[in-house]
Formats: sequence, structure tokens, C-alpha cells
Amino acid sequence: MSERLTDWTKGEEAITYQTCISCGHVQYFHRAFCAACGASGPRAQRASGKGRVYATSLVCRAATSETRAHVPYNILLVDCAEGFRMMGHGDDDLAIGDSVTASFKPFAGRLVPFFTRS
Repeated sequence: MSERLTDWTKGEEAITYQTCISCGHVQYFHRAFCAACGASGPRAQRASGKGRVYATSLVCRAATSETRAHVPYNILLVDCAEGFRMMGHGDDDLAIGDSVTASFKPFAGRLVPFFTRS
């Protein structure tokens, strides 16, 4: 069975990903198998939190009552240094191509990755 490190989804200030021990594929969503080759037991690792903005979207209309207090807020897709892409929150002035580093902030009752310019 694959190892599971605690990360932001469990309240810890960390981002984790997996690497396949058979083919080297890197994946962000944790699975018991490699999404590329199907091998079992990908290895869990902690990410550096460094990356580059791939896409950005400023949210100006709250999707839920819990997020209303945060409007406007920026949602990003970030190409992380380790080779996976993830979604997170970030400063409103970030643009595609900006180098960023993750920290963690509370958002609607949860701890979430928050990217700022490096």
C-alpha cells in the first residue's frame, strides 16, 4: 500500500504528491496506484511549495455563504517545481508566468494553500 503523508487537506501546512517507483510519473491526487502505468504503491513526498502560475481567475461572486466574506479572491493553477499542477488561492495581482511560493491561510473554515510572488 502507498505511504500517505499528512498535508493541508488534514490541517497541516504542507503539500504532498506522489511519484511512481516503476515509471517515475508524478501525480498530485493521491491514489493507491500510478495513473500512468498502473503500478501499485506510488511514493508520497512533500513538495517545496515553489512553482509558476499557469492560470488565474479572480472570483467576484461567492459560490457559498461561507466564501462570501472572502470575495474577491484569486484561484490559481500552479505548475509546481516537482512536476505536478495544483489549484490554490493567491494574491489578486498574480499573473500567468509569475514565480510563486506557497504558504497557508484559513479560508471558509479550512486551511488552504496560498501562493505569493517569489
